[in-house]
Amino acid sequence: MGKSDFLSPKAIANRIKSKGLQKLRWYCQMCQKQCRDENGFKCHCMSESHQRQLLLASENPQQFMDYFSEEFRNDFLELLRRRFGTKRVHNNIVYNEYISHREHIHMNATQWETLTDFTKWLGREGLCKVDETPKGWYIQYIDRDPETIRRQQEQERKKKQDLDDEEKTAKFIEQQVRRGLEGKELEKPVYTELNRENEEEKVAFNLNKGASTSIAASSKTSGLGPNALKMVEGAVKRKESAHSSGQSKEKKKKSALDEIMELEEEKKRTARRDYWLQPEIVVKIVTKKLGEKYHRKKAIVKEVIDKYTAVVKMIDSGDKLKLDQTHLETVIPAPGKKVMVLNGGYRGNEGILESINEKRFSATIVIDSGPLKGRRVEDILYEDISKLA
Repeated sequence: MGKSDFLSPKAIANRIKSKGLQKLRWYCQMCQKQCRDENGFKCHCMSESHQRQLLLASENPQQFMDYFSEEFRNDFLELLRRRFGTKRVHNNIVYNEYISHREHIHMNATQWETLTDFTKWLGREGLCKVDETPKGWYIQYIDRDPETIRRQQEQERKKKQDLDDEEKTAKFIEQQVRRGLEGKELEKPVYTELNRENEEEKVAFNLNKGASTSIAASSKTSGLGPNALKMVEGAVKRKESAHSSGQSKEKKKKSALDEIMELEEEKKRTARRDYWLQPEIVVKIVTKKLGEKYHRKKAIVKEVIDKYTAVVKMIDSGDKLKLDQTHLETVIPAPGKKVMVLNGGYRGNEGILESINEKRFSATIVIDSGPLKGRRVEDILYEDISKLA
């Protein structure tokens, strides 16, 4: 066999050796070349390309060090963000995974001498949260991505809006209760002493329906004082006012309850959220970033994380992926199949797809669960329903 034969034992051994990591002391960062032994590294240092690279570096060594430091920092933080997210993790675990890549930037070519110095620098720059423990240094990535910050602000705004709605409802109920109790307080009766001018004269009271007229008629012949008559008339008026206020109070209570129910019903009808993911629904992957293997393929949502992210399981291959809701879309089944409402006033209810209106991109369903079972809902948009697994 010739020396350059691809299938020769020596060529195979060289390829096997070149796949793994080699010793750091035989690596030239300036030329980004890894030598397998001391003799190879010595030959490389004597080569013309290495000497020329050293001359370029000697003109501005700080520029090369800044370049390697920036590359090392960006690659390290990208691995920390993608692999561990915002979890607290030991810095040595991240570093070991980083140096497992053959083309990584070596730390001895950067401005940091040790991993501890680099960890402290990350904490000072505010890129990570760092803390020292008896087991070593731990780091936690601080996500400053504009999209993540916007999403967090949107979630906080939604929470604040929900709290404001609850406070408004509580104030509304309090006003209704206060309005109903306005006529509840009655006048306290004022008792006066009964004086009779003539003790022989009889006093008669007629308690029929015309109590007020009989009292007025008898007042002409009775010898009671004006205070007693006023007391009787006041008692009759208080009785009538109490009866009328009780009826008005019942009416007000009923009207307040009806208003609250109408308010809640209207709130449910118009309540829409910017998140729609639900477990056990069928979705379709629309992003092309994952390749043709997953593009336009169907999957089942197994878990919803933070309302906007889902762990889906591919129907055909069984692979599990973690995707944002912007990379997914709903699936409309054939009429007669079960669906779930994902948004609007009937959110979370299961139903049966009755018909599809292709011109208006909507559908008609019949609610199949909950207290609204049997209700027919028309013109519900495609993106508000999806097929159930």
